[in-house]
Amino acid sequence: MRSGRSSVKRNRGEPPRRRLLGVALVAALSATALAACGSDSGPPTLTWYVNPDAGGQEQIAKSCTDAAGGKYRIETSLLPRDAASQREQLVRRLAANDDSIDVMSLDPPFIPEFAEAGFLAKVPSDVASATTQGVVQSAIDGSTWKGQLVAVPFWANTQLLWYRKSVAQKAGLDMTKPVTWQQLIDAAKAQDTGIAVQGIRAESLTVWVNALVASAGGNILENPDAPADQVKLGLDSDAGRKAASIIQEIANDRLSGPAFSTENEDASRAFFESGDASFMVNWPFVYPAAVDAAKAGTLDQSIVDDYGWGQYPEVNSGEVSKPPYGGINLTVGAFTKHADLAWQAVQCIVQPENQKMYFITNGNPAVSRSVYSDPEVLKAFPMAPAIQQSLEAAAPRPQTPYYNEVSQGLQRIWSPPTAVNPDSSPQKATKLITGVLQKKELL
Repeated sequence: MRSGRSSVKRNRGEPPRRRLLGVALVAALSATALAACGSDSGPPTLTWYVNPDAGGQEQIAKSCTDAAGGKYRIETSLLPRDAASQREQLVRRLAANDDSIDVMSLDPPFIPEFAEAGFLAKVPSDVASATTQGVVQSAIDGSTWKGQLVAVPFWANTQLLWYRKSVAQKAGLDMTKPVTWQQLIDAAKAQDTGIAVQGIRAESLTVWVNALVASAGGNILENPDAPADQVKLGLDSDAGRKAASIIQEIANDRLSGPAFSTENEDASRAFFESGDASFMVNWPFVYPAAVDAAKAGTLDQSIVDDYGWGQYPEVNSGEVSKPPYGGINLTVGAFTKHADLAWQAVQCIVQPENQKMYFITNGNPAVSRSVYSDPEVLKAFPMAPAIQQSLEAAAPRPQTPYYNEVSQGLQRIWSPPTAVNPDSSPQKATKLITGVLQKKELL
């Protein structure tokens, strides 16, 4: 998952561009600028700001540098590990019109904010057409703001339902068909086992709540592109109350274990691997992690052999679920001196062969549909077709310039999960977030 919570405090009544300038200018002036124009004697050097990974983006940068035939070079600049700090660093530089930012790996929830602030170069129409052909719908949706493609899909991510095949069989669940959250809860109770979910007060919780609300047919925000003081929330609704009731039941029956309030994706994986949980919602990284652990001798191979996977649980039986959507999209900085070359580099970076390599080596799923039928991909990720199906149905988190306020406000009220109540939590979160956006409340 790519996203996070920012510590930057903002004057929420100002337009995004002015607001971000106000927060970041002092820090930006003291930041060390990275050179992006290269030496006079060589080709221009494009700086690609990347999130930490297993070296895949650097490998792609070298490959595209070679493919450029001397027209340009790509160098990577590593951003901080967590998404909130990544956003903060980029905001500081862009607020100061930093022209060293040529290409950015940007978390989807931050795209509207950056677009509204004027931080993103316009995507040329030919680039938009070329980079969205054969791409899963959620990645296109997550790259779009106000009806315009403002970023280029690079890799996408989604959550699946993972289960122990032996336990699901004992519980009488037909995993060839979609199952509901209530079915999982009932099965876990009957089999005296757990459900691994992410209840930590962090972006993980927002991801879960958004997927529950969306799967119930609702939206956290009803008008996400509205001005801050006119934003309407959809939490105080049947969908919001249904989401809260699912969390409440899992918490009250201690189905997610004693560490529910601090459980992140890695803790969920450990809970599932231990056998104390037989059902889990999580990102695809859990499978290669289990395979590697079995190879290293720290996890019994029989446990990996018992792994099953399927589509994200439904909230209402017969209503297709809306799984989480994450990943990384590519944008070009508004102040780069090499916009044309930067868009050429972006088109090279997102080529399906690069997506395939990145998927296999770094575990980050592709946005191109063609990658999911590749034999090498299927060997490394036998659940690739399920990932593609999930991405086609996935729902982005609220797309708004005020995403940080929305996410933090939601986390404040819906954490700890043991305190979530369908009769009060949706209303309290609505009141807090609305108050923050109208400058009547503080986070």
